[in-house]
Amino acid sequence: MNEVQISDQTVLSQEDLAYLDWARKIARRGWGRVHPNPLVGCVLVRNDRVVGEGYHSEFGGPHAEIVALEGAKSRAEGATAYVSLEPCNHEGKTPPCSQALIRAGISRVVYGAAEPGINEGGGRSTLTARGIEVVGPVWDPDVGRTENPSFFHVATHETPYIALKLALSMDGYIGMPAGVRTQITGVEAEQEVHRLRTGFEAILVGSGTLKADNPRLTVRMAPLGRSHVRRLVLDARAELSSEAALFEDIEFNPLHIFTRRDAPESEVTRLELGGAHVHSVSNSERGLDLGSVIAVVQGLGIQSVLCEGGAKLANSLVREDLVQRLYLFVAPRTLGRGGIPAFGDEAETLNWENFFPALPPKVHGRDTLIVLDRKSD
Repeated sequence: MNEVQISDQTVLSQEDLAYLDWARKIARRGWGRVHPNPLVGCVLVRNDRVVGEGYHSEFGGPHAEIVALEGAKSRAEGATAYVSLEPCNHEGKTPPCSQALIRAGISRVVYGAAEPGINEGGGRSTLTARGIEVVGPVWDPDVGRTENPSFFHVATHETPYIALKLALSMDGYIGMPAGVRTQITGVEAEQEVHRLRTGFEAILVGSGTLKADNPRLTVRMAPLGRSHVRRLVLDARAELSSEAALFEDIEFNPLHIFTRRDAPESEVTRLELGGAHVHSVSNSERGLDLGSVIAVVQGLGIQSVLCEGGAKLANSLVREDLVQRLYLFVAPRTLGRGGIPAFGDEAETLNWENFFPALPPKVHGRDTLIVLDRKSD
């Protein structure tokens, strides 16, 4: 049997690693349903046979370990539990998973990522105190952050987790001149964007995107997540039309508009009468002060934000180190001269060495999704 040395004291077999990787893959099925909880998968193996598996599928519902144990029943005794995230040891909406593993008679636990930023939250010490062999964390910390980026970020930072999504052509453009709507990617990529939206609490766009696309910023091409998304828009002078598509779904998808402090009071009142929440923030040389915007977002209790453009906002977010993940959809087409560059005319000032590939590229129709994460602080 092939073995892999993961530390001076610990050796795992290829089979161990394969079961743990399967736990990671099934965990992803909970996307959009469990946030702000993490994605977690669990596989129970006894005598080289899978006797139970499960994943956290619903916020407030049973955790992955509980689902796997219920499937295994008495066959769980003496089994090894492979869990993508360290079993929890705290009482929340559900009882501690560490205690459930102990009661079931699990003999060994192998986990991928340690629970972040919580000294008493992880169950490793509780499990070992009861004589259970515990191996982990097996993965490099970046792997845990890749699978649960917002969960890891919020556990160790005070600011919300921010991801940036852009669709761009082969020659690096995201659209034609301002005011001209340009559909760069195909329907399969659009479906993936809607699926991604279900895993975030809010979507952020700048005024350029509002004027060019008149977006609704709702989930329509994927099953709804555990809650409706909130829409965040930067509209410095409160110019958003009362007929904009954003107002169509405002009853279920709250709309938050950020303006300059000197925006016309009459226009602010008009937006508020339409049902929007208007927040006046500081201004900077480049437009609305993004630090002030993020502070308001944090105050609203929003922990994860997906920014969908445009170029000016994307450029500023990256420059100010506010972006933790990039979703880049690259389409096999060119727009030629006159297009809007993805990161503006000052792209050479952006530091890309802080980003690394987080997941393998994935094809959606004719388009390719590249996911990059920023190195942790």
